[in-house]
Amino acid sequence: MMSLLMPLMLSAMMAVQTVAMMEVHVPDQPMVALHGRDVTLNCSFRPAGTFNASDVTVFWQLTDTKRGVYGYSEGHVQLVDQAESFVNRTNMFPSELGLGNASLLLKKVVVADEGSYTCFVRVKEYGSAALYLQVAAPYSKPVVTIQSESNLRPGEEVALTCVAYGGYPEADVMWQDGAGRNLTDNVTTSVVANEEGLFSLTSVLTVVLEPNSTYSCQLINPLLGEEGNASVTITGQNISFPPVALWVTIGLAVCLLVLLVALAAVCRRKIKESCEEARREAEEAKELEEDESKTAMTLLKS
Repeated sequence: MMSLLMPLMLSAMMAVQTVAMMEVHVPDQPMVALHGRDVTLNCSFRPAGTFNASDVTVFWQLTDTKRGVYGYSEGHVQLVDQAESFVNRTNMFPSELGLGNASLLLKKVVVADEGSYTCFVRVKEYGSAALYLQVAAPYSKPVVTIQSESNLRPGEEVALTCVAYGGYPEADVMWQDGAGRNLTDNVTTSVVANEEGLFSLTSVLTVVLEPNSTYSCQLINPLLGEEGNASVTITGQNISFPPVALWVTIGLAVCLLVLLVALAAVCRRKIKESCEEARREAEEAKELEEDESKTAMTLLKS
């Protein structure tokens, strides 16, 4: 019977919403629920006069799809039209209906629960109001890794990867250097949802390799704020030359050494030859001088 009456009741409620015959209040701002936790969707009402709790009819539904979430009428729970996804996950507070509390308890919130919910209340007159539920899940602590931890060469580009899991909604990623400057260029961020709708986030920063440089990855959840950060420092010990470059360097050093030795040998030989030539010239000059002296003595005697 309730299944047949519910659409008629909803149509009547919708028809009188603009009349605002009864005040129904829900939060103006979106409500935030943590994934896997329970949340209470607040809804209160204030009828025009006195009433009994048994006179109250409450019905919750998804605003966009009109799917039933929970029903309560004539002192009994009415779940005939309840959507399958809410089975065994909803409840109200019947003892507080007399106080004007029509709030809904939603258990073990999932990402699919996010959306707009309408609270319909009838106590002689009708009234309704809609609220928006947002779902949030904290990410795991981010981890930063270097693409290649060996054979790093100064001046080359290197990829730094920041990874975090199991969060919702999509988080913002901020990369900074050791001086706190934002690094927005050469950043690529991607997200992948699992079967629960939770995200795995991967952000890649490409930088020119310099020794003793620090880079940090900061994760910011738009609903939960900053969730954590991680950093990596590239020191001089991380930077080395590949084997090919090492052997080329050794070969050039050997060639230079051989060249220096050969040059020294040539210089030594040249110096030695110069010295011998100077000695011969000195001896020839001495002999010439002696011959001239003898000739002069002979002329004097004659």
